[in-house]
Amino acid sequence: MPSTSPPGTKLQCRSVWKLFGEGAGAALAESGGSLTSEQLLSAQLIGAVRDVDLDVREGEIFVIMGLSGSGKSTLVRCMSRLIEPTSGEILFNGENLLQASPARMIEIRRHQMGMVFQHFALLPHLTVLGNVAFPLEIQGVSRRTREERALKMIELVGLEGREGFFPNELSGGQQQRVGIARSLSVEPEIWFLDEPFSALDPLIRREMQDEFIRLQAVLKKTIVFITHDFDEAIRLADRIAIMKDGAVVQIGTPEELVINPADDYVAEFTLNVTKSKVVRVGSIMKPLPKRAPSGGYGQDVAASARVAEVAPLFDDSSNLLRVVDEDGGPAGCISRDDVVRVMMQA
Repeated sequence: MPSTSPPGTKLQCRSVWKLFGEGAGAALAESGGSLTSEQLLSAQLIGAVRDVDLDVREGEIFVIMGLSGSGKSTLVRCMSRLIEPTSGEILFNGENLLQASPARMIEIRRHQMGMVFQHFALLPHLTVLGNVAFPLEIQGVSRRTREERALKMIELVGLEGREGFFPNELSGGQQQRVGIARSLSVEPEIWFLDEPFSALDPLIRREMQDEFIRLQAVLKKTIVFITHDFDEAIRLADRIAIMKDGAVVQIGTPEELVINPADDYVAEFTLNVTKSKVVRVGSIMKPLPKRAPSGGYGQDVAASARVAEVAPLFDDSSNLLRVVDEDGGPAGCISRDDVVRVMMQA
């Protein structure tokens, strides 16, 4: 029977293991598909990815984070089979990639997957236009078509007018924009980004995060984003998976991880997070009163907005803001006191 994924799921990992060391596959099979830390140590194996189960939903930004060596980069490379998993299933659109032939995997990577890594890996002898169009050239797309699509991607990332520049004529942030445009030129169904902004200066990094949020609002891609920075994760993520020693410790929204950490390891990640920057308005809103307040509601705020974002919107004339859903319909209300209570929490 062919494997299937739940509706709305773009990619799914089922019991994925990646072990490094001699006889890794045999040791895992003999154990019945599960090895403890002690057994790994005894067999002189490294458990880079250990029994990972997760799903990435259509159109979401799914962030995988953890300390250095936690297995996050290995896991994302297993998802595209740039690294071969030891065992498990990786389903992409319901197709088990571990059963796909090498030729099929090349086809999937070229046409359905986009990848951006920490190091830009731009081709120094090609212009911005040449770099962005390069994946399409590999696909055999005609020059006119690939350059037309590349120009659209260059405009999308804000580099219009720099098509003829070479990589060494660009700043770090501009080079990363080229890398992003190049990965988008194939119009991927899923987009893998492995710490794409970590090599940038803090100010440029913040600008690139803003750019990334803008792009996602336009493109609505399914994204797997790797980072070790929790502030970056909560700013970008719909959901976050936190990894430790190759295993996934907890998966949840930024809000869920901050309010209900699964263990001390997750709690340590969230220790210094300001709750008002994480908690969404929809989590603390109350039903609309039968009558609007005499002074009105002030301006409407989205249920998906963070509490810190709406705090400055209160003024002397309004103590109540109306909350609207994603379609702009009334969902509830939020008071100044509600906001203050969250902001006073550590």
